[in-house]
Amino acid sequence: MKKNKEYSTWESLPDTLTAMHISQFLGISRRRVYELLQIRTDKGGIPHFRIGASKRVEKEDFRQWVTQLKEKN
Repeated sequence: MKKNKEYSTWESLPDTLTAMHISQFLGISRRRVYELLQIRTDKGGIPHFRIGASKRVEKEDFRQWVTQLKEKN
């Protein structure tokens, strides 16, 4: 049986994140995460890199992105 991990704290997140990790952490849909990955980073999108067709996010880049969002509000 597959365990459904919860990613709700910074410590629980792996060093390289998928859309699923980010969606669980932020409490938003994976679809919305993919929308945020489509936006250019200078326009507020999540910084990421590609491995083939897959998009991945470094945990530290994600943390900085969240921090910047908090500072804007």
